[in-house]
This record gives sequence, C-alpha cells and structure tokens, in this order.
Amino acid sequence: MSAESVLPWGRASRFAGPGAGWSEVGTGLAQLAAAVGERHHGAPLPSGDPLAMLAAVAEALGPERIPERGVGPATALTRLAELVAAYGLDLTHPLTAAHLQPPPLTVAVVADALASATNASLDTYDSGPATLAVEQWTVNALARLAGFTETAGGVFGPGGSYSNLLALLIARDYTAAGHGVNTRQDGVAGLHRPIVLCSRIAHFSVHRACAALGLGEAAAIPVPVDAEHRMIPEALDALLGQLSASHTPVAVVATAGTTDFGSVDPLPALAEITARHGVWLHVDAAYGFGSLFSDRLAGLLTGIERADSITLDLHKVGWQPAAASVLLLADQQRFASLSRSVAYLNPDDDVEAGYGGLLGQTLQTTRRPDVLKVAATFLAYGRDGLGAMLESCHDLAGYAERRIAAEPLLELVAPVTLTTVVFRYRCEDLDLDQVNAELRRRLISSGTALIGRTQVRVGGEGEPRTCLKLTLLNPETAETDIDALFDELLRVALEVESEALEPSGEMVPSHE
Repeated sequence: MSAESVLPWGRASRFAGPGAGWSEVGTGLAQLAAAVGERHHGAPLPSGDPLAMLAAVAEALGPERIPERGVGPATALTRLAELVAAYGLDLTHPLTAAHLQPPPLTVAVVADALASATNASLDTYDSGPATLAVEQWTVNALARLAGFTETAGGVFGPGGSYSNLLALLIARDYTAAGHGVNTRQDGVAGLHRPIVLCSRIAHFSVHRACAALGLGEAAAIPVPVDAEHRMIPEALDALLGQLSASHTPVAVVATAGTTDFGSVDPLPALAEITARHGVWLHVDAAYGFGSLFSDRLAGLLTGIERADSITLDLHKVGWQPAAASVLLLADQQRFASLSRSVAYLNPDDDVEAGYGGLLGQTLQTTRRPDVLKVAATFLAYGRDGLGAMLESCHDLAGYAERRIAAEPLLELVAPVTLTTVVFRYRCEDLDLDQVNAELRRRLISSGTALIGRTQVRVGGEGEPRTCLKLTLLNPETAETDIDALFDELLRVALEVESEALEPSGEMVPSHE
C-alpha cells in the first residue's frame, strides 16, 4: 500500500478545515510517527561529524531549487520526518541538557497544531476573535501572577530577545516624552546621550536592542555583579548619580534568571533605586519568571511586581513549543507609542464598535496565536502542576551539584539557583579551556549527551575560562540519568586528557 493511500490526502479539500480537517492533521501525524519510529537515533543528537550530518540532510533533500513537480504531501512529509528522526535533536532524552530548550508538553504541541490549523492573527478582531480573547485572558492571568494591578497589559511575541527590544523601545519613547522629545516622529537625535544600564552578565539581546533602537551598543552600560552573579545595587546607584547630568537613562534592565547561572538580581533594592532616580525598570525574566509557579521558589522574584515591564518566556520554564514569549507592562497605556490606525485593518469607528485588536501593542502585524498552547497548558496543569515540574528540575540540579562536589576531578563554578549547573573538569599540566571544550564536543559527536558550555571568571577574577553547563528542564529525568551522564563525562575526560599527554598531543600546558 502506498503512502499516499494510507495518509488522509485523498479528501476533496487540500486545506485543514475545522472538524474533519483538523482530525486528519492528527491522523497524519500519528501515521508519520509510526512510519519513522524505527529511524530515530535514540540519542540527544545523532552521532558523527556535524558537517557530515548537515551534508547528509542537504543531499537527501536534493538539488537546492524548488522542484518543478511535487512528490505529493505524504511523500514530502515522510521524507522530512525521516530526516528529523535520523538527524534531529531529541529534547525529551534525559541526557539533553545544554540550553534553555525544554521538552514540549504534549498538550501544548496539540494546541500548537490547532493554532496552525486556524491560521488566525491577533492584529484585529476579524482576523481571529476567539484567539484574541484567549490572549487577553492569558496575559491578564500572567500579569496577576507577577503581582501587577488591573492597569497592566501585555502581548505575546516571538522570543525573549524581541520582548526585550519592545520593552526598551517603549521605555525609550516614554522617557523621551518626559523630556519633550517625540522619538516616534523625530528619532533619537533630540535625546541627549541616551543609555541603558544592565548587569555585566545581562543577556546580549539588551545590547542588540540598543543597536536596533539607534542608541548604539555602547549605550548599554555594564553594572558590576557580586560573587553570586547578581547586579550590585550600590554600583547601580553610583552610576545613575554620576551619569544623570550628562546622559539620559532610558531604562535599567534587571535580570531574573541569568542564562548561565539562573541568578536573580536583587529586585527590591533595584526597584527602590530606579524609583528614586525616576528611571524605567525592566526585568528580563525570560528564564526566571517560571519561579512564580512554585511556592518554594517564588520568593526568588520578590520585588518583580514593582517593575515597569517584564519579559517572560514560557518556552523555557513553561515547557512550551517555541515561541511563547510575553512582554508585560505595569501600565498598558504606555503601549501608546506603538498605536496605529490603519484604514484597512483598524479604522477608528471599527475600534469604537468593538472590532479592534492588538495591532497597537507590537511591532508585528500578522501574529500567530501562540497563546493557544499556553492557555491549554494552564487549563490542563494549573499553577500547581507547573510548579511541581519546576521543583523536580530544581531538585535534579541540586543533585547534580552534590555529585560534582563529590568528584575530585570536577569543580563547581557557581551554586544552583534555578535549574542550571556550571562546572568544569580539572586536570594538571594541560590547558583546561581546551580540555573542557574538547570534552563537550566528544560527548556531542558521540551522541551520548548534550551539555552546554560558557565562559566564566572563575572566582570572579582573571580572564574568563571555558566551563561546562547543565541546563536541566526535563522533569522526567532521574538522578540515575545524572549519574550516568557524569560517569560518561568523566570517562571521556580521562580519554581526552590521556591523548593530550601523549607526545603527539596538541594541547598546550595550563597557565593557571
């Protein structure tokens, strides 16, 4: 029996209509899964040289041009599914622990397919009325979770970097208006030396946002951090005092959950300082916002309710398929600088009659209803269910921390705050940066485990050193999986070390 006859492509319409059409989407996915199940590599990543893996996928797709004639839906989808199975990433594998990419919840994946099937947009009422109401409900629920009042509002976006950009754009325009400058109309030329202050280890998207907003990356002023990788309030206060006469502070960006350490800046103290100086406080909680799901961990974000804006990513702690980022504003009226009245979308009389949308709260026009998967997850699991998942991951990180402490050849670089563990392999007479980098590459190329890497000033001093990182976001990973990961890591590390110590070894001696 051919694939075309098995899969539901013989129906009258080629489009995913409500009812039977949506059912066929699910049937098609189930049949594809059965067809490619045996081809899955069963590892975090396929084993082999990365360039060879990429070349194999390209070869299977054929010449780099759109074919004159198609092969049919079933053949096309089966081919792609087989490639993903043979050469793709498996976020559900217990030894996948490199990045802030969680395994997606099944309910969220199904709801994500529903979002695609509707193909609704959130810009106007007539582009998707039901999904518009779902987004407003979900944003309000998240705002309440953050401790914001009824004046709050928000909007979904394609990622935390975008939400940070949008927050700083709104902060720039709000600050400029306070100085009598209309940046939307006249640009930033009339704004005297605008700056954004952020932690020295703030996410790089803050610098990119400054560049995109015409401030320049040099406008991102780094604030020192303490031994626990948190912004030092006294240093921020001093900088604001020194710069206020010669610069225009657009915003202070605090981080609630740094990418490398999960550390949280002291939000109550920063809120006091920014309020005293009259500066916008944005909290990049892309990683850490999920702490609010847990009674045990919610205290990490005490003070976030005093922010002017918050970025959060539920495709990190939230177990959503990307993208599921949200920007929350304490005062939704501050979206005003983004407002637009477009004749073919949201003329004023339609808006007054209730046919408006969220076009004026984002830089996007057509915007996918990513909110459906989030709302489905909230309804399915509730705050308690999500909190339990986070606590499982947090406990797992604590277990990994203890395992590192028990291994003489491993060094813990930073204590666990959320679900991230930073450490490195130690050895004598070799360049530790090279050893740790090679160790990670071998784990990946073998398909055994996927762990992360970063650079850290170990002990807070000296040049940044290459370190290894576990980002544990799979609540179904067990302590035995962590033990297996470290056992393999140590085995491979000794292999790398012994090869480097041979006369033909290329690694240079350590300078530590």
